[in-house]
Amino acid sequence: MVSGMPSRNPSQSARTGRPRSAAADAAILDATRAALVELGWSKLTLGDVASRAGVAKTTLYRRWPGKNELVVDAVAVLFDELEVPDRGSLAADIEGVVLEFAALLERPEARTALMAVVAESTRDEALRERIRDSIVDRQKRLVLLGRRRAQARGELPPAPDEASAAHVDDLIFDVIAGAVVHRALVSAEPVDKEWIRGLTGLLLGGLSAATEA
Repeated sequence: MVSGMPSRNPSQSARTGRPRSAAADAAILDATRAALVELGWSKLTLGDVASRAGVAKTTLYRRWPGKNELVVDAVAVLFDELEVPDRGSLAADIEGVVLEFAALLERPEARTALMAVVAESTRDEALRERIRDSIVDRQKRLVLLGRRRAQARGELPPAPDEASAAHVDDLIFDVIAGAVVHRALVSAEPVDKEWIRGLTGLLLGGLSAATEA
């Protein structure tokens, strides 16, 4: 769940020509999240977002070809804020990033945007792929950093090979992200310190076996 990797542009569809304005990008993504909270997915339009952001429609369309791409990028930049600073132990690292993730999901713009794109993606394979590329795969950087740091401390055994390491990273990500999203957004239960300690203990109980497999 790491700092240290270069941040990608919000859109993969940028064209050559005049340099993009970071301020315009930020305004557009902020406006997208605000519109989602107020209007919901079905009523959100690129024209409304452009108006809210104070930019011309052509400016927005040069950056994002459609609503799907725009909304996913509006969510992705929020998740890019997550970091895993070295807290001294694997348990502390896990607890820290879960707290950060839970705090992010408490923000109305993050919660609404994430649920909107996930719901819409059930009918749109291209949107699912963009979510994987722009959110899921990018956040697996955090797992990679945490695992390597734990191995350097001697808390986890080294992975036998890269394929095994990638498999473990996928498992860790799925367990943590799935548990937190279900707890916070589906069950609507608090992701508090007691619950996080329980999740961390459960995860650590299986990690050594998984990394040795």
